[in-house]
Amino acid sequence: MARKHPDWKPELLRTHREAVGLTLEDTGEKLREIAERHNLNIAANFQTIWGHENGRVYPGPHYRRAYSRLYRLNEAQLGFRGALPGEEAHMEVLSTPDCKDQSAAVRAALGSVHAGTDGVDSDAFRDRVVEAWRRHNAGSSIDGPTVVLVGGFAGSGKSEFAKFLGGMTGWPILDKDSITRPLVDQLLVALGGEANDRSSELYREKVRPLEYRCLMEATWDNVDCGISTILDAPFVYEFSRADWMQRFHNRCRSKRVSVVTIWVRCDPESMREYIEFRSAARDMWKLDSWDEYVSTLDLELRPQGPHFVVDNRLGAAIAMVDEARDALNGGEL
Repeated sequence: MARKHPDWKPELLRTHREAVGLTLEDTGEKLREIAERHNLNIAANFQTIWGHENGRVYPGPHYRRAYSRLYRLNEAQLGFRGALPGEEAHMEVLSTPDCKDQSAAVRAALGSVHAGTDGVDSDAFRDRVVEAWRRHNAGSSIDGPTVVLVGGFAGSGKSEFAKFLGGMTGWPILDKDSITRPLVDQLLVALGGEANDRSSELYREKVRPLEYRCLMEATWDNVDCGISTILDAPFVYEFSRADWMQRFHNRCRSKRVSVVTIWVRCDPESMREYIEFRSAARDMWKLDSWDEYVSTLDLELRPQGPHFVVDNRLGAAIAMVDEARDALNGGEL
């Protein structure tokens, strides 16, 4: 069962369902359609929905995303959580399928990207993604490859945001864990450690540097062929080091490659929920020692040098990604 938020108001689910004239059975059917569209892992049967509306079962993250899509409201409005200061009062509906409005949908989904430092242009980056999406779908072109570094703490939503960028642009995604996990597990065992260890000195000093070296070597193979690439990894150490960032920018500049650095910001409660949901063995220490783990995180960490910040607290950025996907798929349910 998902962890309840202290501000949960389950009665609002029924209020919104009745306001749009849906029965419990209708709601289940709609939620299953949304789940198929967004690849969400939910069953959405009569009993589950009834349990959500009566406060017996707190909806997990995939259910909350589906409810948000169905009712076109954010999590705070649906009573799942309290609103953050400055949170938008509503979700903008973007559902018309013509090319002009589809471009607007892509741009709106990137609305959570804002400049984290002076000297970076959010509009220019959005223009580049929209143009790449047009090229991917209509054959237009832009000059020169781009490397996008998407970083954030475990459970922040960085992988979902990286996948969205990849889907819109056609740029390949290099996920550190996907590339290196099987080798890392076996290397840790060979060195006398545990396969799922991601917190010991052995991992940090002997294994982690090799993970990132593999990731970067794969990146250079792509950019040397003129292929823009999205890198999905925490990058906590790398982003905090001005010398690492400078070397990376210098190498990209020598290859005539543009660099975009993105930090995905998230709140600890949401990160924990995402980590619990994915149930990965490598996360067991984090969950078993959550307070200790969170105490090691610098929640104000931002990348050294030019960068953007995606605000995914309470899943806000991912909600906008879902909104854009709906629009690009041709409209509302």
